[in-house]
Amino acid sequence: MHDPAFHDGMTSARRRRTVRRTPRRTARAAGAPAGLVLAAALVALTGCGDGTPTFPTDPDGTLERVRGGELRAGLSPHEPWTALGPDGTLGGVEVALVEDFADALGADVTWTTGGEEALVADLEEGRLDVVVGGFTASTPWTSKAAVTVAYTTVTDEHGKPEGHVVLAPMGENAFLVALERHLLDQEVTAP
Repeated sequence: MHDPAFHDGMTSARRRRTVRRTPRRTARAAGAPAGLVLAAALVALTGCGDGTPTFPTDPDGTLERVRGGELRAGLSPHEPWTALGPDGTLGGVEVALVEDFADALGADVTWTTGGEEALVADLEEGRLDVVVGGFTASTPWTSKAAVTVAYTTVTDEHGKPEGHVVLAPMGENAFLVALERHLLDQEVTAP
């Protein structure tokens, strides 16, 4: 967890800005057997458009709202994962991951900066779609937010592996699956 004094000071200093980035195109190799298994699973789960419910679902429609629209992202500064410059510029590995995810969905990103507690509350209330801030799989926010699979693993100060994650709204499973697929498709080198 981050220093509460630092984050309490950030809570009242939240800012919003829209970032439009040009999508980066990269070639990715996919294993044929894994692709066939995934395709078969998707066909089985979607019911081929015959009115059968699709799984996973988003009760609040987050993925459909974001696709081609706006991805509302929260950033809690935690360098080198996320950074907020004195002039308000955002940076860090996780900022790039969120912006690339938005590009993949054809969405603009609107950033809100602040402390963890305020941002997680915004996530819970449906005002944000993702929150980044150098969170690890052992984050204390698991009772208030969905936690993605680790997109990279680093060694902590005690020599133990520590997975880095992104926070998303609880119950928005289609959105979470899309986010996790995107994160796992990235080659992230820990800073």
